Amino acid sequence: MADVPNLTPLPEPGRIEVVALEGIPEIRPGDDLPQIIVSALRATPDAFPPRDDDVLVVTQKIVSKAEGASVELDTVEPRPEAIEFAERWDRDARQVEVVLREARRVVRMANGVLITETAHGFVCANGGVDASNVGPDSGSIVTLLPEDPDASAGRVRAAVAEASGIDVPVIVSDSFGRPWRCGIVDVAIGVSGLEPLQDLRGEPDHDGRVMRSTVRAIADELASAAELTFGKRAGRPVALVRGAAFRRGEGSIRDVLMPAEFDLFR
Repeated sequence: MADVPNLTPLPEPGRIEVVALEGIPEIRPGDDLPQIIVSALRATPDAFPPRDDDVLVVTQKIVSKAEGASVELDTVEPRPEAIEFAERWDRDARQVEVVLREARRVVRMANGVLITETAHGFVCANGGVDASNVGPDSGSIVTLLPEDPDASAGRVRAAVAEASGIDVPVIVSDSFGRPWRCGIVDVAIGVSGLEPLQDLRGEPDHDGRVMRSTVRAIADELASAAELTFGKRAGRPVALVRGAAFRRGEGSIRDVLMPAEFDLFR
């Protein structure tokens, strides 16, 4: 985690709103996703023009589809390690092979679960390789994480700014599991136009006690809030989070990655 300077404290709003965008079609490789999102903003009541306190959250799946970040499983030849693991744990050996190809480092490979570190530096299950919600070719393809999620967020941000005159920060989100807790939540895997962390170290809490270690993951919190409107079956992959406090800036998702020297589980 990069050091984040202590600046003027952010306001603490008592209410925020999440608005899922309407009219986004099934996304295919080569689609102009930024313009599709602009059209959806225009079609959603009260979403256009956006407001200065809006943040746009876009699911990784449609970004990956539009950018062609996918693999046809029929083209994959699994290595013996992938075949052995798949047979033991009733998994598709081709999917296991894709996960291993995408991995910078295999963190754990046991009990049917693959935990890997991606080229981006994310540590997550299956390296972000996903077979769900991939569209009409479900079962024959898997999606990968976008090559540069910050840049993907930046392209959407630029299109919205050109169309509306409002510089709306953008987050690309994905579902991650969490150590020590069951269930998944959406987190940020790419950002543009906002600082993904809020450093509260050195500031007093409500009781006046100076905080020594509190750094809020603002981008992750915004992504998780938006996910409550996405669902997994509703077909709503983009939302505006309205009224939340955040700090504008040219942040990067790299700011949230835990440095190896602080990773107690490496």
